[in-house]
Amino acid sequence: MTPRFRIETFTLGPFETNCYLVYADTPDTRGQPCWIVDASFGPAEMIERTRELGLRPTALLLTHAHVDHIAGVDEVCAAFPGLPVLVHGAEREWLGNPALNLSLGAGVRITARGPDGMLEDGQELELEGGRWRVLHTPGHSPGGVTFFSEAQRVALVGDALFAGSVGRTDFPGSDPDLLARSIGTRLYSLPDDTVIYPGHGPQSTIGREKRTNPFVRA
Repeated sequence: MTPRFRIETFTLGPFETNCYLVYADTPDTRGQPCWIVDASFGPAEMIERTRELGLRPTALLLTHAHVDHIAGVDEVCAAFPGLPVLVHGAEREWLGNPALNLSLGAGVRITARGPDGMLEDGQELELEGGRWRVLHTPGHSPGGVTFFSEAQRVALVGDALFAGSVGRTDFPGSDPDLLARSIGTRLYSLPDDTVIYPGHGPQSTIGREKRTNPFVRA
């Protein structure tokens, strides 16, 4: 039986970046594997919550490698030694390059360890018997990905799609037409009742965004 998952949100750093802790909703979480999705500035709260629940992180998944999503990678990896960092191959060089990850422009020069593996479009990831599909959703950045659970109807969409908005496309490597296609053909093809967990701001649903998003309509 496919487990239900809990997705806890931690809004971190000066850009108020949503980072996530994903784990099976069971009575006893001690020793249970989990994922951490994105790691922004100051991830101590997320680290402490993971320890409080007794969870065992098995991957740090990155929706993309902009500075506000990777600034806490090294701190998270130091807290959980051996934790693999996974990012789409289009951004494999970004963790170690402040110009590509935009930290240079922000005046902070962030680099992070990894990646230890590459995410690919259509790849299936498994957590406690539940399957999640990687969807390549570029446009905000070339390696942007979404993590989608069909069974639970949830999608962690990074900075591709927000409640009532979309990701910025004025950064190096951004492409507004490509982002619109990613949203229109990949995200809007998900079931309408799919809850989206974005990189910034509140949750929404695919159906709501298809009806009301002023930037990309279905």
